Amino acid sequence: MSLTPKTKSVLSLVGVVAFMTVMAWSAVPFYNWFCKVTGYGGTTTTASVGSDEILDRTITIRFDASLDRDMPWEFRPMQTKMDIRIGEVGLAFYEAYNPTDRVIAGSATYNVAPFSAGNFFSKIACFCFTEQVLQPGQRVQMPVTFYVDPDIVEDADGKYVNSITLSYTFYETDLPEDAQVTSADPLDGQETTAVN
Repeated sequence: MSLTPKTKSVLSLVGVVAFMTVMAWSAVPFYNWFCKVTGYGGTTTTASVGSDEILDRTITIRFDASLDRDMPWEFRPMQTKMDIRIGEVGLAFYEAYNPTDRVIAGSATYNVAPFSAGNFFSKIACFCFTEQVLQPGQRVQMPVTFYVDPDIVEDADGKYVNSITLSYTFYETDLPEDAQVTSADPLDGQETTAVN
């Protein structure tokens, strides 16, 4: 049985709409995967342990922090920069403070600059891997453990990088169901360390 030109057109349009829907749905996960694999856009990599090789060459790591415009926390790096040897494991801390009278959850996005260093900046542990929940008045110190892969010195662009800036931006997220809600009395600046 042959299809009429009108039926063919309708079927073609339905196929195009279905294809575009699937592509729109898969674009973000595919882009995230691509960035993680290639370091594109300053996306860092993750590692379970540090490098086996530590070079004599040092590199400066700078730390930056910002907040989404709707995030009421205060957020800052506890150090502005550090010099480490390439391949050496570094430990840095960021501080977050919830000055409000309500429990707030947040997630951090991150990248590094220059973008060419993204594929060589590896995080072993980071507060950005999980959602953070701060009680009213709570202040936390959040660690990030990292190293710069020695392969950077062999890369066409990476070998010219002398400093890397690690940037985080915190966004407010929905509270998890198991979040403990305390009274409206602030913790009066109680300081804790976040778990990775």
